Amino acid sequence: MAVCYVCGKQRTVGNHVSHSNKKTKRVLKPNLQRVKIITGRGPSREYVCTRCIRSGRVTKAI
Repeated sequence: MAVCYVCGKQRTVGNHVSHSNKKTKRVLKPNLQRVKIITGRGPSREYVCTRCIRSGRVTKAI
């Protein structure tokens, strides 16, 4: 299971709710991208969610 390297976001569990209010389990997954970023150990490829990429919490390595 992939987890965001920056914020730790991972899959969560919820319910599909039908029109008749019948509930079944579903999985909600974050939008994770495998990006080459600069970490404390140098550049490495990590899974990062798009919200962290967009807000500038990571610096991309070229």
